[in-house]
Amino acid sequence: MSEINIGNKIRQLREQAGLSLRALADLGGLSFNAISRIERGENSPTVATLHRLATALEVPITEFFRDASEQQQTIFTKAGNSFRTHGDGIQVENLGSGLPYQQLEVFRLTMEPGSHTTPTPITHAGEELIYCFSGQVEYEVDGRSYDMQPGDTLLFKADQPHACRNASGKTAVILLVLHAGIQTPPLWQQHLA
Repeated sequence: MSEINIGNKIRQLREQAGLSLRALADLGGLSFNAISRIERGENSPTVATLHRLATALEVPITEFFRDASEQQQTIFTKAGNSFRTHGDGIQVENLGSGLPYQQLEVFRLTMEPGSHTTPTPITHAGEELIYCFSGQVEYEVDGRSYDMQPGDTLLFKADQPHACRNASGKTAVILLVLHAGIQTPPLWQQHLA
């Protein structure tokens, strides 16, 4: 599937929320010009920018990748047909979106050497799980650095400052799983009951 036009989707969500470019910039802690360029398709947003915009618009990140016609209860995506975007040395592939009131967000990030998800650590509600498929990344959580290699996982409460970077000389691929943070019994308890 071809790349989704995230800029158009951001504009649509901003307008639905009744926000001006300036208001969204203020809420998201971003510059007016940066958002304007993203909406016009002149720049691709970074992972950190997508997260800031999602927080400001009060939507999950997956909303930027979702087709408005998708309101299914089950989503199956064939290999190679997921939505992708890229920017600043990171390709973001959305591995599942479209469920109504979706709380789980799953992405595969392909990080070029020297790339980072955000220049400064961010915080948000919920939890994150990171799985390193290939390469090496350094994940910082609450000031502590975790050097991740293939097969390593990291799980943490996302209200702690966190950021990821590929400090190695090779491309790295990680799985990023975000949960909205709504307090419910752990899902594994229901699956194994």
